[in-house]
Amino acid sequence: MATYENLLLELNNGILTITINRADKLNALNIDTIREIKTAIQRVYDDEDVKGAIFTGAGQKAFVAGADISEIAELSEVNARSFAERGQDVFAMIERCNKPVIAAVNGFALGGGCELAMACHMRVASENARFGQPEVNLGVIPGYGGTQRMTQLIGKGKAMELMMTGDMITAEEAKALGLVNHVVPQEDLLLKCTEILNKIMSKAPLAIGLVIECVNAVFNKDENGYQTEANSFARCCSSDDFVEGTNAFLEKRKPEFRGV
Repeated sequence: MATYENLLLELNNGILTITINRADKLNALNIDTIREIKTAIQRVYDDEDVKGAIFTGAGQKAFVAGADISEIAELSEVNARSFAERGQDVFAMIERCNKPVIAAVNGFALGGGCELAMACHMRVASENARFGQPEVNLGVIPGYGGTQRMTQLIGKGKAMELMMTGDMITAEEAKALGLVNHVVPQEDLLLKCTEILNKIMSKAPLAIGLVIECVNAVFNKDENGYQTEANSFARCCSSDDFVEGTNAFLEKRKPEFRGV
């Protein structure tokens, strides 16, 4: 079992809650934390007892307030590319995970924190949450996929504005833009995420994983998303869960899916 210095992991009823635990640093992402996130998300892939995951931050002030500036300040052109690619690879693992992953955004989600939230399949924010990509204030740009995912989620014009001004937006503004799915009081944040995951986990696991794959295909220039959808639909129709789901509907009972 992996050990973590910067994360807290708790598995409860199939939901793995992954907490960035650097509250004294507003949960800033340093290189070690990125490495630990990779290990944690690999567990989501591999552990059959994990049916879904929640990312959140320790304390009430910040989800993740950005990357570790002291590390960024030491970057050169030679090592900056690998620094960015390392984070991009880890966040791509989250985005491609075949199990649902929700960001429970409590407080600041800035820079790398906003990028982490956007890599998750959904975002639920507390009323005090704030989102932004303020990297231009440091003379750099988002490096963990922010320029791509923010544009996909809220559109080119607003993404340009937020990334060029470095402005923060409120949780309600983020919801209006489509960046956030739900806004709730802070005390209800994890409850809302758990409610959503429990609903998803009651559905056919194979179908859920293929929904994730097909939606991601929309943004893959090298993939025909319609063909991916047709192939995935056919895969579902060859599964035991398809037989169970259709029979349960016709028999007017609750299905018992097994993920095969």
